[in-house]
Amino acid sequence: MLSRLAQYVTLFVCLLSLNLLAQRQTYSDSSLHLEYLSEIALVGFGQNRDVMMLPEVVGTKINAGKKNSLVVMDQVNNVVANNSMRQILAKVPGIHIWESDGSGIQIGIANRGLSPNRSWEFNIRQNGADISADPFGYPEAYYNPQMQAVQRIQIIRGAGALQYGPQFGGLINYVMRDGSNIKKKIQLESQQTLGSFGMFNAYVAVGGSGKSSHYYAFYDKRSGHGYRQNSAYETETIYGSAIFKLSKKASLSVDYLRYFMLSQQPGGITDAQFLVNSTLSHRSRNWFSTPWQTANIKFQYDFSARSRLQVQLFGMNAFRHSVGNTAGILELDTIHKQTLQYSKRELATDQYKNLGAEASFVSNYFIFGTKQTLSMGLRAFRSNTQRYQKGIGSSGKDANFTTDFFPTELTFNTNNLAIFAEQVIRFSQRFILIPGIRAERILSNVSGRLGLDLAGDVIQVQSQPIQRNFLLGGVSAEYHLNNGFEIYANITQNYRPILFSDMQAIPGSEQIDPNLKDASGYNNDLGFRGRSGNWLYFDASIFALQYNNRIGRITRYNDMGNPLTVKTNLGNSFSKGIEAIVDIDLVKKWNKQSSWGLPIFMGYSFTQATYGNHYITNINPSGGYDVFNLKGNSIENAPKNILRTGLGYQQISTANPQRKFIIQVQLSCVSESFSDANNTLIASASGINGMIPAYRIWDFNTTFQPNKRLHFKMSINNFSNHRYFTRRAGGYPGPGIIPSDGRSILACIGIIL
Repeated sequence: MLSRLAQYVTLFVCLLSLNLLAQRQTYSDSSLHLEYLSEIALVGFGQNRDVMMLPEVVGTKINAGKKNSLVVMDQVNNVVANNSMRQILAKVPGIHIWESDGSGIQIGIANRGLSPNRSWEFNIRQNGADISADPFGYPEAYYNPQMQAVQRIQIIRGAGALQYGPQFGGLINYVMRDGSNIKKKIQLESQQTLGSFGMFNAYVAVGGSGKSSHYYAFYDKRSGHGYRQNSAYETETIYGSAIFKLSKKASLSVDYLRYFMLSQQPGGITDAQFLVNSTLSHRSRNWFSTPWQTANIKFQYDFSARSRLQVQLFGMNAFRHSVGNTAGILELDTIHKQTLQYSKRELATDQYKNLGAEASFVSNYFIFGTKQTLSMGLRAFRSNTQRYQKGIGSSGKDANFTTDFFPTELTFNTNNLAIFAEQVIRFSQRFILIPGIRAERILSNVSGRLGLDLAGDVIQVQSQPIQRNFLLGGVSAEYHLNNGFEIYANITQNYRPILFSDMQAIPGSEQIDPNLKDASGYNNDLGFRGRSGNWLYFDASIFALQYNNRIGRITRYNDMGNPLTVKTNLGNSFSKGIEAIVDIDLVKKWNKQSSWGLPIFMGYSFTQATYGNHYITNINPSGGYDVFNLKGNSIENAPKNILRTGLGYQQISTANPQRKFIIQVQLSCVSESFSDANNTLIASASGINGMIPAYRIWDFNTTFQPNKRLHFKMSINNFSNHRYFTRRAGGYPGPGIIPSDGRSILACIGIIL
């Protein structure tokens, strides 16, 4: 790995040196002074719009030609203490959300027919650093930031793969508050939120700015007993950041986060039980916890007004604990008559240790008097995951994560090296082309034991190190029309590496195909977007997503005639559709200086996601095996239609823009979807398979801010108290239907001193 890293570093440094030398020799004239946005935290500052598109270049990254959105959290109208993504991302069309955790602890989002499972089809970052368990081998995001502490959410669809790597969904980057917009040495902030189901959230923060630095720190604590039975939870977060300006050209930023979460898992229920009582729970002894720590250091150096280098070091040390009765929901978890005790629970623990570094560089230069932009970067990443499973836990009801022995003990390692570059070629003031490339090397391996056999001997995992080298390419384009409107298009190759679970095999009954390949494919968009003054914002596009080499299991027979399960690449899938958003206020169109408005928005997506040749194996009644081709079946968890629309009234003082009053009603409509690849219509007795019915949810939000120091917010979520669910779980945290929350009311008061 060190030799390959040295090669990548040498290449990166050579390209950087050549670019800087060319600038010095050819463009020493100070009249060629160029300005570009330096921090994502500043984009949209002072705007009254909660969602907008990203500028062409921000920091060291190129966004031109890509389908993207920027959510400005200061302008989001609803109470965000429970991380209600249905409302926070209402104006980001096509986002499908698993609303199976009303506490807001576990966020599951996806797009374009991909799985929302802990957002694992997106590359999830915080301040530009990975926060998922392992973005390559285990890309599940167990930790998500408290939204009161988030300043911006940057979303780039699949075309972001060249700059950010996996996944097919693209990038979601949570940009935390850093004190850059605070103009005094010290400022105190408090937000206290009360809500239904015993919800209480306390958020306190301190921030400020000096002559050459600014800082921000917060403490957040949230707890509640939840909508359903056995749904108690608590979280505690401590976060601090500081940015130091070392000189006119150099700056250094650091941030550290310590997070703790404990959540009771109520499990799933059957369809019949859901119709009678959606708050029902059959599991009172299942618990889940994720202690989490992250650290991030970023150094930035401006060679000139045209060129910038950014070097980022980041690390993570985190755990995942779960204990409970993992049997199907048809098996009751009750006290045994003979022993007068509950059965022993199953315990599992993971530990994640990640360390990464990423250097990126952006430069503006001129060819024949026309400005061009180059962005390139180098990434090195290493992760270590220790997985302990099948431990025998206590027979109690408390959150006890201790055991004497774990039969399964595995170690997963991932090493990653990548180099990437994108070039903005401006043919004219209107037309730009952005080709890009990414070279990637991933080495994964697993070692350890799967368990013990009947004789007590260790069953070693059967696996070989898997090394893959990728070369991804893509091209984007923009054509600028009048009045700030533009046409954009892109096509980008994507991939999803082989996951840790794909590398494990049970000796004697399971094999891993030695030719197993990573999933690969492409995303492409063709769209029209723009804004006009303060009254119109829109973005409408068509997309296509090709997903090749989906990994699954198929049963074959060995030389002895015995069935053997093989993990292999089974086939492809294809998604196509429309994603569109329009946010309009005709009052502001007629009168730009009006102090009041009637904003209306509508976000809609249509997704047709189907399997190509995709084979599965089932056991037939005679005990044999039948192989089925799923070609033409709909992909599971992929609703065709998602509509989110809202109507509001806002009064913003022209003399004092900090004084405002806003009310809004929002409607979310999501069509039905299948929970399995077989497209099962009639629900199974266990509740695992079957249709996920369509649903419509009404939300009401209001904000009153008399001045810049005080604000009041209230949200009534699902005010029609509609009974619905978005997920059928096959395992954790079910299995069975995981109901969504009924009506809830949240009220927040915020004070700045």
